[in-house]
Amino acid sequence: MANNSKLFKPRMIALAVSAAVLLPMQSLAAEIQLPRIDVIGEKEDAIAKQPGSVAIITSEELELQQPLSVQDALKSVPGIIIREEEGYGFIPNIGMRGLNPNRSQKLLVLEDGVPIAPGLFLANESYYSPRIERMQSIEVLKGAASLRYGPTTIGGVINYKTKDPEDGVRVTAKAGTHGYQLFGFDAGGATPSGEGVGGISIVTAKGDGFRDNEFDMTDVVLKGGMQLTNNQWISAKFTYYDNEINTSYVGLRPNEYRRNPDKNPAPNDYFITDRKSFDVNHEWEISDSVRLNTLLYWAELQRDYWRRDIASRTADGTTFVACGGSSYCMSGRNRNFEMMGIDSRLFITHNTFGIKNETEIGIRLHSDEMRNQTVRSKTNPNARSGDLTGDETQKADGVALFVQNRFELNDKIAITPGLRVESYDQKRTNEKTGVSGNTNNTEVMPGVGMTWQIVPEAQLFAGAFRGFSPAMVATAISGDGIDQQLDAERSTNYEIGVRGALQRLSYEATYFRMDFDNQIVNQSLSGGVDKANGGKTLHEGIELGLGYDLTGGWSVDGSATYLPTAEFRNDSLGPSGNRLPYAPKFTSNLNLNYKIGDFRTTLGAYYVSEQYVDAANTKAESTDGTKGEIDAYTVFNLSAFYDINKQWSVFGTVRNLADRKYIASRNPDGIFPGAERNAEIGASYKF
Repeated sequence: MANNSKLFKPRMIALAVSAAVLLPMQSLAAEIQLPRIDVIGEKEDAIAKQPGSVAIITSEELELQQPLSVQDALKSVPGIIIREEEGYGFIPNIGMRGLNPNRSQKLLVLEDGVPIAPGLFLANESYYSPRIERMQSIEVLKGAASLRYGPTTIGGVINYKTKDPEDGVRVTAKAGTHGYQLFGFDAGGATPSGEGVGGISIVTAKGDGFRDNEFDMTDVVLKGGMQLTNNQWISAKFTYYDNEINTSYVGLRPNEYRRNPDKNPAPNDYFITDRKSFDVNHEWEISDSVRLNTLLYWAELQRDYWRRDIASRTADGTTFVACGGSSYCMSGRNRNFEMMGIDSRLFITHNTFGIKNETEIGIRLHSDEMRNQTVRSKTNPNARSGDLTGDETQKADGVALFVQNRFELNDKIAITPGLRVESYDQKRTNEKTGVSGNTNNTEVMPGVGMTWQIVPEAQLFAGAFRGFSPAMVATAISGDGIDQQLDAERSTNYEIGVRGALQRLSYEATYFRMDFDNQIVNQSLSGGVDKANGGKTLHEGIELGLGYDLTGGWSVDGSATYLPTAEFRNDSLGPSGNRLPYAPKFTSNLNLNYKIGDFRTTLGAYYVSEQYVDAANTKAESTDGTKGEIDAYTVFNLSAFYDINKQWSVFGTVRNLADRKYIASRNPDGIFPGAERNAEIGASYKF
């Protein structure tokens, strides 16, 4: 696959150049909006209608901060905790409100309304993350309002919104420490009639990595759409992603970390991903009061993870099995996922009961399939083939029905009850033995939300809903086909908050409570298949987001999360009262911004308090570094952006300005340091 990607990249660049030449450079018709399913929306009252906590990272914020990844950008959102792994966010670990960030399993991640996890009912792990350079904005929605999307919306929903085609051609280049190089190419245009638009976006990046874990990545998007009739629009998007990263589950051991935190402890290990996706959106304005949106999507992900087999772990390092021909020394955990579905939503405005109503009715059909193979070699530490020692398929089919109605009782108060029903079947088959097993489940999730515009400067919102996250197939069904009777995660969620703006101040403050009946807690490296219903757990805390415009071009903005309670409520896995793994009590983000003319700069500080990594709340560091309390840390970042003229822009950033040495994670297997001080400079030119 790596060889194919090396051939693919120059071909795509050549295609982009051809597209730039052939695209008719008509001005993009401002009235054409490519249809898609937004989580929040862009209308003036979109946020005010959400009976839940809302955060939007705008294109201007992304442009100024120059985040390294979508994961990096999300650090500014209240309630979110990030667990760094390879440093560049290629393998995202995003948590919400004290939920474990491991592989972003505990929340729903979308791109333009389309799930990007490899399988909603098979493996919700994020083995892939789209590049931040091709994003226009990021929507984050929590609380009862997220019930519309499901499953796995207990923590919330994140929606990455890709850039619409831009008129003309734009070239972007970046260079930075650790051999970092990035090239971006965007080209777009409209048909002569102005009724259709299209464009292509390419991002390629490579570097030596923060721990000598080099990578080579390509991310390509073709996107376009047209007006079919005076009341129908259609859009389509194709994506291709390829990345080869010299990274591993294996982290540093304690003495390795102290001696050389930049060391790559597993130089033979590679995480290789290849993803293709296609989606089509259709919007039909049936009448002034009825609209139908339909989304058809498909994605295929190949994830090959080649890792040396471990013989032993000590405080000084990891010893790998020798490739002498007698024992397996190199293993490929190779998985191929295929996902497809259709999501259709009918929106109706009406005046039933003599008040204004907004009704949304939705249905989604979804199908997942995975081929999971283990390939092992006894002789080659860089093997990409060998003996097939494990071979299984997993399949799942789901049907979801959703309905909600927003009752506008008056011009200040609205109540939105909703109901979602998810029914799904899961099947696991051992292709080597023919043994198979299956299980099925149906979840009914009611919810209700409310908004009250108390005064023009303050809106109260509140909600309660029943959330669920399905047990993954490898957990729900054993290798010998036995249904493990492992219930889905279920929680009762509440939140109440206030948001608004007062002169130069904007704000949102939220209290939340998530009461789990049976949270599934990881008990092995990176989750693996060894998971258990951890029984009752409770998450309770406060989130705060603020922005304030000072005088003379200065402004400040920030967020904070206080999570005093994130604990087990029985002795199923850890003593009752123990804190859940990777649930720091306090996280915050503060930015001081300055703008003069076309120059903008920001100095930011990101703080994470102490956190445990296991259910036993082990404080002392273990010999192999996989356990032990992680100390609090603060990281400072500085960035600047300058529009020289309408064509040229230049920008730069320095992350971890003080070069703080800290431990970001002890998972999957050992110490993963936070990224050391690193810098980038770049320029963009629009033809």
